[in-house]
Amino acid sequence: MQKNDFSFDLPKELIAQAPLKSREESRLLCLDRITGQVTHSHFYKLQDKLSSGDCLVLNDSRVLPARLLGSLETGGFAEVLLLSQQGCLWECLVRPGKKIKKGTRLVFGNGELTATVRDVLENSNRLVEFHYDGVFQTVLESFGKMPLPPYIQKELKDAERYQTVYSRELGSAAAPTAGLHFTHEMLLKLEQSGVNICYLTLHVGLGTFRPVKTDLIHEHKMHAEYFSISEESASIINLTKEKGGRVVAVGTTSCRTIESVADINGMVSAKEGYTDIFIYPGYEFKCIDGLITNFHLPESTLIMLVSAFAGRESTLEAYKEAIKMNYRFYSFGDAMIII
Repeated sequence: MQKNDFSFDLPKELIAQAPLKSREESRLLCLDRITGQVTHSHFYKLQDKLSSGDCLVLNDSRVLPARLLGSLETGGFAEVLLLSQQGCLWECLVRPGKKIKKGTRLVFGNGELTATVRDVLENSNRLVEFHYDGVFQTVLESFGKMPLPPYIQKELKDAERYQTVYSRELGSAAAPTAGLHFTHEMLLKLEQSGVNICYLTLHVGLGTFRPVKTDLIHEHKMHAEYFSISEESASIINLTKEKGGRVVAVGTTSCRTIESVADINGMVSAKEGYTDIFIYPGYEFKCIDGLITNFHLPESTLIMLVSAFAGRESTLEAYKEAIKMNYRFYSFGDAMIII
């Protein structure tokens, strides 16, 4: 298949620039995976689409305030975006790239945080060593900003709105946005109704959002991302399958993690490591029975995953309907459930 098989026209005004006042007020497009039928609801009515014995799998990764604004030690603006940790070094995107070479020193704030570029990688990213007193995560809270996607032009007033309410494992460069619609109250009500809830971790890297540059999608290479799933969560998922319940992945990140660890019988085991799984039409799903997700960019690996699960034609028809009905798109946009 070619990447332009996943293209569609999206009016710019449908790109959500800010979160809604209440997380659960997002609209919810419901896509029947078998028939392709589309119906409309709201996220706070999610319980109507789930049954007692089903299982929601959520990604509890927390976004790093990974965007650092500072200066070159010799003068001039510098911006660093943390991508992934490699021992005591961080792989980073930097600006301006031409001036930030191996050996360049950077300064943030009044010098409480400094950095040295140790290497320039083949992909043009930098390996950076940071110098500071105390705990790095605490330092980041003081100097870092949320790494919002480039299509969001507005400054985010409350940084917690780019975190899920259940986030706890710090390490993502972007939010697992399908989970942004949940509130603590919603999760409690779902549990009380008999829906099982479990968590895994996949630290979202910017590689997830890199455009597909090859015309043939199978030639695209995904960037590896760290994941972990506990014995407890694996047990909940397996028991759900054994009892005939449905495993519903909240987000493409949860989906990719589950499918990375599932065996041919759909059973999962506790594991941690890195996954570069690329799911596109033709993939045979081993474990998940449902997917909750936001609306994604044209020709992205994310819409390809959704198309693999729901079918390309059904997915694109659902997107056409969402555009017609003025759904809000992307990170702060509305949601869809495929089940």
